[in-house]
Amino acid sequence: MDQLKDQVAVVTGGGRGIGRAIATALVAEGAHCAIFDRAFPDDFAAFTASLTAGGRKVIAKAVDITNTAATDKACDEVAAELGRLDILVNNAGITRDKLMMRMSDEDWDIVMAVNLKGSFICTRAASRIMMRQRRGKIINVSSVVGLMGNAGQANYSASKAGLIGLTKSSAKEFASRNITVNAIAPGFVETEMTAVLGDEVRAAFLSVIPMKRGCKPEEVASVVTFLASPAADYVTGQVIAIDGGMTM
Repeated sequence: MDQLKDQVAVVTGGGRGIGRAIATALVAEGAHCAIFDRAFPDDFAAFTASLTAGGRKVIAKAVDITNTAATDKACDEVAAELGRLDILVNNAGITRDKLMMRMSDEDWDIVMAVNLKGSFICTRAASRIMMRQRRGKIINVSSVVGLMGNAGQANYSASKAGLIGLTKSSAKEFASRNITVNAIAPGFVETEMTAVLGDEVRAAFLSVIPMKRGCKPEEVASVVTFLASPAADYVTGQVIAIDGGMTM
């Protein structure tokens, strides 16, 4: 415990699902946390209150990460309010699934804007602060479909594959400033988004997972915590699949 004591983390898309689990795990290890999201669910105030019970500072900012000025301002505010910015988790993402022949330009553009461009904008904003500190950890939440593709998800797969390229390029650029950049590639994660899938779709997913079960959000969060910790100080430019063996 407390391996991230008094460090400051930003988690995008932290209002629900995987992002919420990541924020919880980082705070449990001693970090203060700023959660960026476009909108927050009704239970979000109770959630943040539970995180601050241990004395950690948790702030929420309604941010459109596709907007450069808004994102730059939010990151600067975090550094001013909490004293620094040590960890960035680019988790925010959306889907607009359709077969390619039926996919509109708008379906393509919005997924690329949030999942890839938004991560680029956040990385650029946070890295400016981290460079002044001469240390930082950036973790990008990609996906197994960024490694292997998936029918009906050309836009999502392309955005997540692009995020891997962004990870490797920024890792090379930032390494001399003691900033590591890594990506995780979760597989089938049990969240609100996947809970609505029918039995047939779930069975199809589980049939290609050697461990025959979905991933818990907390299992994703534990790998993020490792990458954010001193234990991963010499790990950069890597992609870690969290998929029960799906892509082995």
